[in-house]
Amino acid sequence: MHSYAALLGHNPTLSLAELAAVFPDLEKEHLFPHEFFTFRTKSEITQTMLARLGGTILIAKRITGDSVLSLSDLPALLATELVGVKGKAVFSLRCSGIPPREGHELLRTCKKGLKQRGTSSRYVGNEKQPAKAIQLHDEGLLDPAVGSELVILRDKHQLWIGRTVAAQDVKAYTLRDIEKPVRDTTVGLLPPKLAQVLLNFGEFLLANQKPKTKNQKLVILDPFCGTGVIPLEVLLRGDHILASDVSLKAVNGTEKNIEWARKTYKILKKDSENTVWKQDATKPFDLKKNPPDLIVTEGTLGPPLSDRPTLKDIEKFVRDSDDLTASFLKNCAASLPGTPIVMTLPVWYAMKKMMPLKKVSQSINEAGYRTVLPAHVNGWLPDRLSILYRRADQFVGREIVLLQPKR
Repeated sequence: MHSYAALLGHNPTLSLAELAAVFPDLEKEHLFPHEFFTFRTKSEITQTMLARLGGTILIAKRITGDSVLSLSDLPALLATELVGVKGKAVFSLRCSGIPPREGHELLRTCKKGLKQRGTSSRYVGNEKQPAKAIQLHDEGLLDPAVGSELVILRDKHQLWIGRTVAAQDVKAYTLRDIEKPVRDTTVGLLPPKLAQVLLNFGEFLLANQKPKTKNQKLVILDPFCGTGVIPLEVLLRGDHILASDVSLKAVNGTEKNIEWARKTYKILKKDSENTVWKQDATKPFDLKKNPPDLIVTEGTLGPPLSDRPTLKDIEKFVRDSDDLTASFLKNCAASLPGTPIVMTLPVWYAMKKMMPLKKVSQSINEAGYRTVLPAHVNGWLPDRLSILYRRADQFVGREIVLLQPKR
């Protein structure tokens, strides 16, 4: 088993749930300050693997085994990690539980130790601000032939030291989020990272239902596709896309964005097929010839809001969304039986009150589904087996539900 540290995203519960979904053998170790989570898995985590994780900022792999070390061993550990570098080495330290003054001294000591070994070096970041994810890529800190970043985690229980082996590619996310030709700012913009998380949850449901064979391509349906954020992520994974929306404008936008992605990333249609059409998601799906393995979708978040809604407004939004969700789930159960669903549901925030859907648990049960979550994660409310995704300034949050068909 390998020991890793993950720097979790702004929603730690969601990040942890995704890790548990992707690595079913995950053994939870420790949660350090500043959202560092250590765990064990048999999987060898690489940059390619991290590129499919939307909720994890970076991954470090422990380099000390089970040895009991101290911070005085850091210069020697760093020198070992930089042994393959020819010329000037680049390094960085990412610390948690280390005061800035002590962190500054560690940087100086490491640089001095390398000089004594005949290695010229420079460091990126400082004791207050470690290297940013984009710098880890640009400065070569993920390449053993160029440099190294060590992660040092300390609290009253233990000291953990590892090397950063993978980090989010900020430029790649910006490209497909901002540079695609069609973006509709009048509706909630689903971040590509969250779309990745939803797809990973979908594969988790499918693995529990029927294990995926090696190199099997999935067929994934997004019946509220909007401008195609989820379909684009499906395309980048090499799977097949089914996408529909009640809005013709959205359908056209998705088609344009898919064609842009094909040209940008050089993805052939024979490798990842797509079908996009106009349809009301509460009406029967005619997909018997090409049934989806999964349904992954961002349900409607209600009308666009420029200001915080009133309780009266929210009560109407909740009624309308409850009705739409019930109709959609009944339709899926009837026309796509046995297909697991991952979807987001709206949660509205008035000045002093938070209001999720009221009847959704009943609708899920009556349609023949049950909610599940990956290991090590609890629901965001005592009576709801789901996860909340929301930034502090948003009037509408997203409740993420993983729906497994009842057997």
